[in-house]
Amino acid sequence: MVTLFWIWMDIKNRNKLCYSFDHRIRQYQCRQQQKYTDSANMASSWSSEISPIISIFLCFLLVLSLICPVYSLETGNSPANNQTFRPDHELKKLKLIREHLNKINKPAVKTIQSPDGDLIDCVLSHQQPAFDHPQLKGQKPLEPPDRPHGHNPTGMVTENFQLWGMSGESCPEGTVPIRRTSEQDMLRASSFRRFGRKLRRHVRRDTNSNGHEHAVGYVSGDQYYGAKASINVWAPRVSNQYEFSLSQMWVISGSFGDDLNTIEAGWQVSPELYGDNYPRFFTYWTTDAYQATGCYNLLCSGFVQTNNRIAIGAAISPTSSYSGGQFDISLLVWKDPKHGNWWLEFGNGVLVGYWPSFLFTHLRDHASMIQFGGEIVNSRPSGFHTSTQMGSGHFAGEGFGKASYFRNLQVVDWDNNLIPLSNLRVLADHPNCYDIQGGINRVWGNYFYYGGPGRNVRCP
Repeated sequence: MVTLFWIWMDIKNRNKLCYSFDHRIRQYQCRQQQKYTDSANMASSWSSEISPIISIFLCFLLVLSLICPVYSLETGNSPANNQTFRPDHELKKLKLIREHLNKINKPAVKTIQSPDGDLIDCVLSHQQPAFDHPQLKGQKPLEPPDRPHGHNPTGMVTENFQLWGMSGESCPEGTVPIRRTSEQDMLRASSFRRFGRKLRRHVRRDTNSNGHEHAVGYVSGDQYYGAKASINVWAPRVSNQYEFSLSQMWVISGSFGDDLNTIEAGWQVSPELYGDNYPRFFTYWTTDAYQATGCYNLLCSGFVQTNNRIAIGAAISPTSSYSGGQFDISLLVWKDPKHGNWWLEFGNGVLVGYWPSFLFTHLRDHASMIQFGGEIVNSRPSGFHTSTQMGSGHFAGEGFGKASYFRNLQVVDWDNNLIPLSNLRVLADHPNCYDIQGGINRVWGNYFYYGGPGRNVRCP
């Protein structure tokens, strides 16, 4: 009741807030405040004649009516919207969010608490989100396909390469570990209707990419049936919640219009999606240039997970340190010649799962471009270039132990052979902010260093 009394007294004094606005708004708000104060006084006189429970309820309603304009769940952090709080509207959205959570968070046979706060649910393989898809209902995950020729994995995964594995717990056979999505995850999203999806944007590597900046190596002009790389893992600083920094492979087909098909995998730091600054293993796909299809990880029906030791979307550990130890993850994506599905392998032969071929149009056949590299979002906070880091946050010229790298870049050809790249090209959208330098040697094969600090004296 002390807190309620303080709120009650605060209601009477809220006219003080009017002074922070312009004269016209001040007059309007103060008139409104007088109405609310009169209502509060009236409610106060009533409260002596009715039960304490009803009195508290009236207080609650009055506090709600006086809440300043809040951000819509739909539009997130956009102050321009400045919509007045409408309880019925917000409650409807909250109901939609909870319905969506019930859809993507499947029943767990076991739940594991990760040191970083994540909850990892062990879900029966055939009950994972992928099998909500009409073309997968009632099915079970497929058996592993043949690996590309020239690839000789051991099938061993790095011990405890994800934080949740450090608990010593694991998911039982026949289940897959899935990071549980929380209500807070969805409330952070700039648009809850597009939660788990990338914003539609231009994919061409030019300077007009709607705030997305890249430093990439790529090959094109042939038919590609997969790609492989070892990707250096760092924990770059991301300046604000609505920016991200990632390093990944893109398997691309179609034009750069509405029919773009991509398969993507790598690591990312995304405070909006995950609520923290840990680098996390992720996947993505789209078949219509990020419009209505596809999503991150297992946040929609699509990718079929087959592994019980790797949680897509979970934090990676360890990470690399400047002038210290270096850590990288090896990823292989390839098209199964027999069934046409695109499989993902992590580390030294550990299958994570696959994207069914029916998800795609152009990628049902082959890819026409492979890209490797880094991407950040530059929202230009305060009118300046962002200081969100790419890779290690240091330029390519600093080399090993300081700059981030991709190494052992390979592609899969039409005959399911894993072969070295022959025509790797490198490109940085804004080389004064983030750059890239390629090379080749006998140990690393095709490689490149890339990244940068973002805002600096040459990148204002």
